[in-house]
Amino acid sequence: QMQLVESGGGLVQAGGSLRLSCVASGRTFSSYAMGWFRRAPGKEREFVEAVGGSGGNTYYADSVKGRFTISRDNAKNTVYLQMNSLKPEDTAVYYCAGDSSFVTVLRRPGYWGQGTQVTVSS
Repeated sequence: QMQLVESGGGLVQAGGSLRLSCVASGRTFSSYAMGWFRRAPGKEREFVEAVGGSGGNTYYADSVKGRFTISRDNAKNTVYLQMNSLKPEDTAVYYCAGDSSFVTVLRRPGYWGQGTQVTVSS
């Protein structure tokens, strides 16, 4: 089992920044690809960004290109999502996710956090 706990969500004005954190426990963190997903009100969950176990490979959704950056600190068992130039349409519950396969973490990761709310006001 892998337990994931997100933090860092909150209310921010459009154009502002937030950094989400996700601390993992229960598994060898560096062996797992990690990702961030989000679910906006009334919409389906969507992929945001992912990073490989070593931190070298990343993949992101076009909607966040140039604004969001995923990173990880394997010594701290933590993955981050730095969100800049936030827009009202970024408002969603953001979920941290993990899987042993980078390909799988992009679509159907096996482990999920409980989510953290991000609200961007206009």
